Amino acid sequence: MDIMDRALEFEQRKTSFKSTNDRIVASREVKELILGLNEVYKEKNDSRIMDLMKRLTLIKQKIEKRLKGNLSA
Repeated sequence: MDIMDRALEFEQRKTSFKSTNDRIVASREVKELILGLNEVYKEKNDSRIMDLMKRLTLIKQKIEKRLKGNLSA
């Protein structure tokens, strides 16, 4: 399960993205991970995958909140 390993690594990574470009890249990466995990979840229906997707979604929301805050200023 390569996607699970990548998702767990992303979750453990330091999440203080300094530049707007870093935030955009991180947002795209976490979106890709969530969509990939969703495909795996459809097949296996494992609650651990759903929990991981929820945690990644929270990280994605925080990143996007920062992006939208910086773009509107």
